Amino acid sequence: MNQFIEEYVSSCQKCSRNKNIHHKKLGLLKPLQIPSGHWSSLSMDFITQLPLSNNFDSALVVVDRFSKMAIFIAAYGASTALELAQIFSKHGLPVSIFIDRGSLFASSFWINLCQKLEIATYLSTAFHPKTDGQTERVNQTLEQHLQMYVSSHQDDWHTWLLLAEFAYNNAEHSSTKQSPFFTIYGRNPSFDSIHISQDSPAGNLSTKLQSVQKVVKEELESAIRRFKKYEDRDR
Repeated sequence: MNQFIEEYVSSCQKCSRNKNIHHKKLGLLKPLQIPSGHWSSLSMDFITQLPLSNNFDSALVVVDRFSKMAIFIAAYGASTALELAQIFSKHGLPVSIFIDRGSLFASSFWINLCQKLEIATYLSTAFHPKTDGQTERVNQTLEQHLQMYVSSHQDDWHTWLLLAEFAYNNAEHSSTKQSPFFTIYGRNPSFDSIHISQDSPAGNLSTKLQSVQKVVKEELESAIRRFKKYEDRDR
């Protein structure tokens, strides 16, 4: 029992952030390396113990660490192999995946799967679960969306995941200063009737995408410097 309590507390995000500190000052923050491009590095986590909705009881949150684009997938426990295969088929195999130490992804099944696919996996550091806190923030955003839209019985949340995903991916991200959708496609989604411009050759789109991704990389570097400065202020 003591070991279980220790492991739970050490991986608890709220405990780590809110409890008083009684140890020596920590070393300076070492930010995660910026991904080389979109869908090359992912972070994944589960929102678990949700009310049953069409037999789903959890949501898988997948975040592209470069563009910040998120994918929300309804799941039952950890049975998401098919959904992950669909993500990989659309975006290719990532180079690395960051997962929470206490999540279902820390099981031997997922670790072995990533090894066979030659995907590097990184667990959040023990006692410091904010190693990659962006997925936690996305989780909170998704939970807020669901709280606003689900029925009073809370048994239809799975039907709102696509809307929540669309809303999140089309909102400006604080790190990149643009929406994940714009980072990936070089434009914002159109809500008007479909219109094909006659003066937008493929070459212009390619140049625009390269420019967009350059700006994103610069904004990510700036965001990391701000975060590091904030975390190191008392160290």
